[in-house]
Amino acid sequence: MVDTRPFLPVSSHAGSDPTGPSENRRKPMKLQLSIFFVLLTVGFFAALLTSNNGSDNGFVKENEHGSLASPSSEKQLRPVSRGPAVGVSEKSNRLFAKDNENQLAYPWNNSMLSWQRTAFHFQPEKNWMNDPNGPLFYKGWYHFFYQYNPHAAVWGDIVWGHAVSKDLIHWLHLPLAMVADQWYDKNGVWTGSATILPDGKVVMLYTGSTTENVQVQNLAYPADHSDPLLINWVKYSGNPVLVPPPGILDKDFRDPTTAWLTSEGKWRITIGSKINKTGIALVYDTKDFINYELLDGILHAVPGTGMWECVDFFPVSKTEENGLDTSVNGPSVKHVVKASLDDDRHDYYSIGTYHEKNGTWIPDEPKIDVGIGLRYDYGIYYAAKTFYDQNKNRRVLWGWIGESDSEAADMQKGWASVQSIPRTILFDKKTGTHLLQWPVEEIESLRLKSYEFNQVKVQAGSVVPLDVGPATQLDIIAEFEIDNEALEKTTGSNVTFSCSSSGGTVERGALGPFGLLVLADDSLSEQTPVYFYIAKGSDGKLKTFFCNDQSRSSVASDVNKQIYGNLVPVLEGEKLSLRVLVDHSIVESFAQGGRTVITSRVYPTKAIYGAAKLFLFNNATEASVSASLRIWQMNSAFIRPYPNDKESQ
Repeated sequence: MVDTRPFLPVSSHAGSDPTGPSENRRKPMKLQLSIFFVLLTVGFFAALLTSNNGSDNGFVKENEHGSLASPSSEKQLRPVSRGPAVGVSEKSNRLFAKDNENQLAYPWNNSMLSWQRTAFHFQPEKNWMNDPNGPLFYKGWYHFFYQYNPHAAVWGDIVWGHAVSKDLIHWLHLPLAMVADQWYDKNGVWTGSATILPDGKVVMLYTGSTTENVQVQNLAYPADHSDPLLINWVKYSGNPVLVPPPGILDKDFRDPTTAWLTSEGKWRITIGSKINKTGIALVYDTKDFINYELLDGILHAVPGTGMWECVDFFPVSKTEENGLDTSVNGPSVKHVVKASLDDDRHDYYSIGTYHEKNGTWIPDEPKIDVGIGLRYDYGIYYAAKTFYDQNKNRRVLWGWIGESDSEAADMQKGWASVQSIPRTILFDKKTGTHLLQWPVEEIESLRLKSYEFNQVKVQAGSVVPLDVGPATQLDIIAEFEIDNEALEKTTGSNVTFSCSSSGGTVERGALGPFGLLVLADDSLSEQTPVYFYIAKGSDGKLKTFFCNDQSRSSVASDVNKQIYGNLVPVLEGEKLSLRVLVDHSIVESFAQGGRTVITSRVYPTKAIYGAAKLFLFNNATEASVSASLRIWQMNSAFIRPYPNDKESQ
């Protein structure tokens, strides 16, 4: 039966007035003035950074968008635009044609398309999936909700899918958690977050798109808190609980965060928005998750970054090797603000100091502020969401991995998008500026036969095959040592290096590129290099870049073949290290313990099934490298319908 006391005591002011409670409308002028003064303080730093646009500076984003193919022919593969018309980002995959050239459909066959489906990454049985929603651990189960189209392999008709797991690896699909059946979410049950209350109950805040395409925030809660699977959900009868405040456009108000407790005993959330081209995070306090007070200021704002989607806010410990509950604060804690930028479709984060009294946050390094500095992932990765896993005292990060083939291919195979392997996330005490991301330890339970290679010498200009059998499902851990004599004698250069624009692995330098060729066929006609490149400046200083070159990943004409990557800090005494998870059409790569991460979608036509091979390579002109590796074949995860779930059979 439905719990009649689903959350904190309800104030008498609760109502369903679509214009929102009076608390939601307070002090619009103060909000505007607060934003104005914030913009003045950060504008100077933004001006300093406008001339830096590439990854030559490790703290500046790369522009990874190309021109779209012309829509003049049915055979051309530019998707139909859906999202912006209803005030949400374009949630359909795009092609990256050069010079507006026409992209024609590749003749994919069922064997190729079947191979693309992953073996141990989470994905539904069919259709479209995007943002992770409301992850939590509850009564022995990990719960994962996600944006889902139950009708097609393209974005649209968005509801909440739901799955549960005991270990974050093997999943059971449950019935849909929430569908678009009310006026306040008729055009989409969009992204939201879960909060676990002190008494163990769960509340869920989510964005709904109303019948008039206004973005509002709604409250939902389990119908039965004693049910560990949380199968049935109830939407609060007084929804929406929040509407866009004055000064915020109807389609620029979405994605509430997990709530955290203040020292006054109030719950606090942030919601993403923008004013003109300035991305902002609004701050609200509540005592009951029904009535809200909009704080005078904002959590943070960065000019020129556009709409902030899927804002996340959480603490990290400066001293401990474990995660922190979202409400933790204190002198040994830093706070992370992350925003998904609607303009460029990447997730940016920054580490700084949270001031609880006025609900503001200040970055430690303004040059690497949110949206202009560090990214969770330099590949295809978006709308990420963390949660505190009280089961193992860790903070776990989820992220949506979209497609980079054509929409026509997605429709042919009947599904689109997957989720990343969940990652633990920690403060990097060595750099003080970065986070460390690493696959959750449970993924190691899928390891099968292992192979070891010690001190393999890879001469400049050579390729070395690694006999590990089929290379479709692998977990690879590798360390590289570069010839010290070559490091010393190599002359520095004034030429700046960029993963995305410096030609990939075919452009040889004295000290790189070198690394792994994954998903390669015997003839290397298809290959995806994951590699390091060391650039020596004219001042003699070294910069290390971590890259992923998709330019020869497939002979297909209708897939994205960008080159991803960025600077990775390598501290004195550290060897170059990487970990790569290969799972059919996904390659997740972690450099230096997870300081820099790259996720790629790869669609080979030849390097599939037993023809997929693994190689070491060194395309440097002067330096040899030594590589030591341990490689595991990976089992498949069990991801299937829950036995009692007749609706998803």
